[in-house]
Amino acid sequence: MISRHVSRFQTAFPVPISEKPDSAITGPPGATSLWKLFATSFSGGRVEFYCGSASKSYRTLRHVNQPRSLYIHVPFCAHRCGYCDFTLVAGKDHLAEKYLDALSLEIDRELQIHGDAELATQPKPEIDTVFFGGGTPTQLSAAQLKRLYAIVHDRFQLTSETEFSVEANPARMTDEKIAVLADAGVNRISLGVQSFDDATLTMLERDHRRADVFGCVDRVKVRIANVSLDLIFAVPGQTLALWESTLQTAIDLSPTHLSTYGLTFEKGTAFWTRREKGELPQASDDLERQMYEVAMEKLAAADFHQYEISSFARPGFRCRHNQVYWSGQTYFGFGPGAASLMNNERRQNHRSVTTWLKKVLAGESAIGDVEKLDPESRARELLVLGLRTNDGVERAWFQETSGYGLNDLAGETINRLIEKGLLEETGSTIRLSHEGRFLADTVAGELL
Repeated sequence: MISRHVSRFQTAFPVPISEKPDSAITGPPGATSLWKLFATSFSGGRVEFYCGSASKSYRTLRHVNQPRSLYIHVPFCAHRCGYCDFTLVAGKDHLAEKYLDALSLEIDRELQIHGDAELATQPKPEIDTVFFGGGTPTQLSAAQLKRLYAIVHDRFQLTSETEFSVEANPARMTDEKIAVLADAGVNRISLGVQSFDDATLTMLERDHRRADVFGCVDRVKVRIANVSLDLIFAVPGQTLALWESTLQTAIDLSPTHLSTYGLTFEKGTAFWTRREKGELPQASDDLERQMYEVAMEKLAAADFHQYEISSFARPGFRCRHNQVYWSGQTYFGFGPGAASLMNNERRQNHRSVTTWLKKVLAGESAIGDVEKLDPESRARELLVLGLRTNDGVERAWFQETSGYGLNDLAGETINRLIEKGLLEETGSTIRLSHEGRFLADTVAGELL
């Protein structure tokens, strides 16, 4: 089965994560939760960031106790789409002020309790990348977005070089909200477009239409030029020709970045139930493979460089925040369902928004699960994450970063995957082959 691609990580770590939690738009089907796990929030020690090529200086693992990336999960949506099992509440905007109260308390508590001695002496830790994900962060009012920014700004130091990303719904990006985000220093917008076909958007239960996307992109670009578009393929009823048209329309809008995700049916969602009842057909593996192949070919021809399984960027516009995840660095995560990685320890917040609110407002920890990572597990995760990227994993870098040589850790498995044509070795680097991109779940399962 073709790998289903993720970019939403943050909202569901141990319990798989996007750019999200147990995502309905996931990583490779059948792959471990690790693939879903990483898709919108990582960071670590000191390193130079370059919004573009994966330079060796970027790929030096930071000191484990110094996260320099921050993910904030905003769990509000107007409604829950049928394929979605992310951490969110729909139609409960009245909880937004309580959420902001709790978020302030959570950050203050966790920085004090879990920060190391160095962090404790820094009133405002310096941050290189910030990502507001959801949910739909722009479901908040303009005033609430201002307050959200103030919460972050009062507790973390952002610089002129910080990449500041916000996920947005094309239907709710008013001029006032755009101005608030731009004035706050947001310099990257990720729009949940999914499709330009109104029938497909209806099928996906999205609340925007084709015309909303064009108007939104034009208005956002006036203040924030760095715009990424998310697209979904393998939607019931979607043909290969329609997907090609979707890709061309996206290219014509001249974004800086595109993410493509294969739709999956997650247990517990409305789509899962409808499929089980025979009401909703799932795209065939062959069609899904063709759609992913077309995306890789068409986007490459339009000067969008694929740098990760689901991510394509114009030169100089790779998502720095997600690169932190894929290079195995440490990161802060706050909000319901968010995960943090520090001190070789991964912490997952309660996924229930109401439980998270009750715990935090009562002065208790928001953390629902803690996993201590032993050195070998950490090394295997680093290997699998690195293989998400087209740059792959450099042997010397991996040895220096993890303390393990690739041959000692997984030499036999790597050689077997090379023989199968799923991995390839170029000089001192191993990476997924072209065929391996379609079967990344198989590769991940064998290496973990």
